[in-house]
Amino acid sequence: MDFLTYASLPASDLERARAWYEDKLGVTPVDMGDSAEGVLFYMQGDTGFMVYESQFAGTNQATAAGFAVKDFDASIAELRSKGVVFEDYDFGEEFRTVDGVATDPGGRRSAWFKDSEGNILSLAEDPRG
Repeated sequence: MDFLTYASLPASDLERARAWYEDKLGVTPVDMGDSAEGVLFYMQGDTGFMVYESQFAGTNQATAAGFAVKDFDASIAELRSKGVVFEDYDFGEEFRTVDGVATDPGGRRSAWFKDSEGNILSLAEDPRG
């Protein structure tokens, strides 16, 4: 079986979400013709994510999708320069962010932020190096 794995993210305002993803992440949706009314589909390499209209956007209190990047510091700086605000979490010694960034016991860093619809997204150092 050959398949593409992608995340599905709800949006209460699809045009606002389109503008946010284009402005903040620099991505534009793939043209899917008339079959994609109410849906935006984005591709980066061999992975993708879908943004679809839903009244339940922003209600999930957990990470909805993650982006692994090769240059974590440059990616954080770029997103911050575009107005993205990283979340701070403090769950005690087990998990805590400092200036929006958490470092796991192996030294790998991650950060969380919300899109225009309130979905929680993560940015992490690419585990492939």
